Amino acid sequence: MARIAPVTAPFDDVSAPLLTAMMPAGADPIGLFRTFVRNPTMSTAMLDWGAYELSRRLSLSMRDREIVIDRTCARCGCEYEWGVHVAAFGDRVQLDGDQIASLTHGAPTDPCWTDPAEAALIAVVDQLHDHARVDDAAWAALAAHRSDQQLLDVLLLAGWYHAVSYAANGAQVELEPWAARFADHRPRQATQPT
Repeated sequence: MARIAPVTAPFDDVSAPLLTAMMPAGADPIGLFRTFVRNPTMSTAMLDWGAYELSRRLSLSMRDREIVIDRTCARCGCEYEWGVHVAAFGDRVQLDGDQIASLTHGAPTDPCWTDPAEAALIAVVDQLHDHARVDDAAWAALAAHRSDQQLLDVLLLAGWYHAVSYAANGAQVELEPWAARFADHRPRQATQPT
C-alpha cells in the first residue's frame, strides 16, 4: 500500500497542468507522477530536468539511456520505475529478453552483451551504484566509446534515477498494472545434459 496516496481524477487546478506536463500527450498520468504532485513546488522544479533526461537533447542514444535507467532502477530494487521503463521502452530500443533479464539480475559480462560499449556502460552504472565512484579501468572502457558530453550524461542520468528509485521505493508507489515485473524477467537456466 502506498505511503503517500497519489492524487486521483478529477485533478485540481494545481495538479492537472503538472500532470499534463509530465506525461506524453493523451496518456493517463502514472502513479509516481500522481504522487509527486502532492508536492507541487518539487514537481515544478523537477519538470525541466526530467524532460531533459528523456528528451533528444540528452546526448545518449535512447537505447543507452534505457540501459542506464533499467540497470540503475534494478540495482536500486525499484520494480516500479524499472517496470514502467521496460514496458514503455524495452521493445522500442530493441532490448531482448536475455538483455532485460541481465539488466535486472545479471552482470555486464553476461553473453547477451556483445557490444563492448554496452557492457562498459553497465559496468559504470554498477560501480556508481556500489561505490558512488568509477575506477580508472571502467572509466577508460566506457570513455573509449563515449564523448565527454555523453559520459557526463551517463553520470547524471544514473544519479537522477537513483533519486527517482528512492522516491518510488520510499513512498511505496504501487506498481502499474501494465508494467513489467522483476519475476517475469529471470535469467534462463542452463539446461543440464541428460
